[in-house]
Amino acid sequence: MKILAFDYGASSGRAILGEFDGNRLTLKETHRFGSDPVMMNDTFTWDFLRLFHEMKSGIINTVNGGDRDIASIGVDTWGVDFGFLSKNGKLLGNPVHYRDSRTDGMIEKACGIVPKEEIFRITGTAFQKFNSLYQLLAMRTENDPVLDIADTFLFVPDLFNYFLTGEKYCEYTITSTSQMYDPVKGDWARDLLGKLGIRSDFLPEVIPAGTKLAGLTKSIQNELGVGAIPVIAVAEHDTGSAVMSVPYAEKNAAFLSSGTWSLLGIELPEPILSKTVMDLNYTNEGGFNNNVRMLKNIMGLWINNECMRDWEKKGEKISYAEMNAGVEAAEPFIAVIDVDYPDFFEPFNMPQKIQEYCRRTGQRVPQTKGEIIRVVEESLALKYRQSIEGLEAIIGTHIPSLNIVGGGIKNTILSRFTANAIGRPVYAGPVEATAIGNLACQLIALGEVSGIDQAREVIRNSFPIETYEPAEAAAWEKAYEKLLKLQGLA
Repeated sequence: MKILAFDYGASSGRAILGEFDGNRLTLKETHRFGSDPVMMNDTFTWDFLRLFHEMKSGIINTVNGGDRDIASIGVDTWGVDFGFLSKNGKLLGNPVHYRDSRTDGMIEKACGIVPKEEIFRITGTAFQKFNSLYQLLAMRTENDPVLDIADTFLFVPDLFNYFLTGEKYCEYTITSTSQMYDPVKGDWARDLLGKLGIRSDFLPEVIPAGTKLAGLTKSIQNELGVGAIPVIAVAEHDTGSAVMSVPYAEKNAAFLSSGTWSLLGIELPEPILSKTVMDLNYTNEGGFNNNVRMLKNIMGLWINNECMRDWEKKGEKISYAEMNAGVEAAEPFIAVIDVDYPDFFEPFNMPQKIQEYCRRTGQRVPQTKGEIIRVVEESLALKYRQSIEGLEAIIGTHIPSLNIVGGGIKNTILSRFTANAIGRPVYAGPVEATAIGNLACQLIALGEVSGIDQAREVIRNSFPIETYEPAEAAAWEKAYEKLLKLQGLA
């Protein structure tokens, strides 16, 4: 059986063809493309039309490569961002990027209208300024006319599905990133939206991951020269798909989806809406089978990537191999940064921001590229320890190990640092976690595997897993104490 996954990330996207023989899953990349956003009129936007063109190109490339018998298609993307359709089904402008500055101050504005505790009690979602709730509040604050004329609100992967099939739904895992959904009621938080002056009548039905949608529209079939390939609403949030691919080695283990963002958490049968969760700013996100991913959003390899982009702009481009060699050569623990410090969220001038943070906090300032990246990766590993300890405080259970999935595991130095920092084994793999989870959801929906347990067994048998054991405990303990002092927690 052949199935096709489209996986859109913050900087690139790809089409991955999965072939399942009943026991093992193999992957073949049939199309890869950039997904970089565009700054236009001081607004950071996604070039949705080009991204949809790349999707169609991915289908054509797959078919032209000899794989015409595609059983289904699934799409996953980043969270929170959305677009609007008019009454006649036309896209009303390009979706705005979650890193756009329009949401500055919107959390404070929302909490001035509805108490923070009430927002969390209703949604169970961590307070992040890029959440869909604050994007809509920013539009309302700016009197954006799109809010008044829109007929349908759809998240980015739901927009793709609409233009492929003509069907208008929002899938559960992507909806749960928005801070606009009540996980207890299992519906949109319409009363909350009303209190903030935001319409809710344009919000469509929320459907579970694994729902079969219609086949490709006649128009798409004619344009691409293909049949009515069914589309499946997979776990459309890329983290939701990534977590589906985790082949847990132990019971009660945590997962880390490592990429531009680091999403570290555990799977639970239902949300936890305690004050501890709110105070520690963890979030209840939706997963497959309508379960909950209790997790922490961490800045992730975005900081590394921005450093490399900055050096490239200055004509100082280095390869990943050169960067890793520089990290290995650099002195350990020159400094520690809080990777979630607000300055690191914004793009541009990242090396200078790191150096200024170290200077401002009275630490030795890293100078070389290797020193700067080593500071980032050591600090990321320390943040993972802090996040695991936060999870343990929330659930009251020891977490024995960490399963890391996603492209971040290609950075073997960071995986090694992580095992050292958290003081427990790290199991790294699979690399193509998001695409694999996307494909697994399709196989379940098609009845080819019985459920998530069998899907994870297939994944375990199909892809390699690396093990990292902790070491250098004393040095990492001292560095962790330094992080806590920087945060005012020690």
